[in-house]
Amino acid sequence: MPFTATPLPGVLLFEPSVYPDDRGYFFESYNKRLFQGNGITNEFVQDNQSFSCYGVIRGLHFQLEPYAQSKLVRVLQGRILDVVVDLRAGSPGFGKSYSVELSSENKMQIYIPKGFAHGFSVLSVTTEISYKCDQFYNRQSESGIRYNDPQLNIDWQIPVEKELISEKDARLPQFDPRILQFKFSE
Repeated sequence: MPFTATPLPGVLLFEPSVYPDDRGYFFESYNKRLFQGNGITNEFVQDNQSFSCYGVIRGLHFQLEPYAQSKLVRVLQGRILDVVVDLRAGSPGFGKSYSVELSSENKMQIYIPKGFAHGFSVLSVTTEISYKCDQFYNRQSESGIRYNDPQLNIDWQIPVEKELISEKDARLPQFDPRILQFKFSE
């Protein structure tokens, strides 16, 4: 089975079947029928690509309703620690984080449904990631949580003196469960 459940309900890891030979390899990074057969029925409408160097931490980002996004994230080159935080009131995972290493070597992908904050840290010299979104970006609905929130206590696997954080991300607010609008539904 190429999909594995994580401790956070709705977040899935996808490990594609890779077909290597003496020329290289081939794999399907996305197949609508396969994903739908495993409960992922999103219509992805936007693909994004990001390039970063070692120590960069991006996140924790999310968009508010009605522009909340589900994402399918993969690494094209390098390694990241991908992190999600469950923001859905009523979820057994509410306020908890989950992290997994994604790399160009392991070719794993993470599916993140609406209602999660998302971020990553770059563990290799450089990294290039690609991710699909099921909703268009909307500047007015962008939001986030500070990457070093003490309540979440996320280990980004980057020494503090090597962290590279944007001004925008450094100004994000702390985790406050009282202001979140996402609801958990099974």
